Amino acid sequence: MNNDTIEDISVANIKELGTPNIPIISSNIHCLTVIGQIEGHLVLPPHNKTTKYEHVIPQLIAIEESRDIEGLILILNTVGGDVEAGLAIAEMISTMSKPTVSLVLGGGHSIGVPLSVCTDYSFIASSATMTIHPIRITGIVLGVSQTYDYLNKMQERVVDFIIKHSHILKEELYEMMTKPGELANDVGTVLVGQEAVDRGLIDEVGGLTDALNKLKDMINKKKGEQI
Repeated sequence: MNNDTIEDISVANIKELGTPNIPIISSNIHCLTVIGQIEGHLVLPPHNKTTKYEHVIPQLIAIEESRDIEGLILILNTVGGDVEAGLAIAEMISTMSKPTVSLVLGGGHSIGVPLSVCTDYSFIASSATMTIHPIRITGIVLGVSQTYDYLNKMQERVVDFIIKHSHILKEELYEMMTKPGELANDVGTVLVGQEAVDRGLIDEVGGLTDALNKLKDMINKKKGEQI
């Protein structure tokens, strides 16, 4: 590789990643990030930081099929977004055969809650938050009973998924969703770090090392079971 090529790569790395060099390692763990707003059927404005579900789904299939990747760590810092897209990603991760661990950094809000609990084991940073609230929609809404029925069924899908993949009781989850006073002009509950663990949503408070060590233990355990 000549000097011009190296210089071009360095400039590209600085522009895209903020660093001239990227550490290259061989790992059996794949890191998947869900950052910003989850983009689904509608294209969001270009200034929004988004995670596009049509980009994530092929990655998950490739991870599941790969012989080299033995585990997935899911890093979340999301405000939520498209409900069906977020739930679709969560469903795919929850059905993977390989060990999976999630780590909530910053926030795992709204539809980010099912994504936070969809893995085999979940962590949350002590300073991270999770916002639990009912499903909300924007745009033109028809004021008819069918609209309410549709929203209610969608809410049930999200609630049932969270209940299935965490230790929280259904009644307690609904209570947090409809709690008034914590959010300005709205209803819902904000949980910070340990509170999410105490409520049964997340398994443990921890950071990157904790999440990676847990995932490695799960990978080694699975290898032992296959012998």
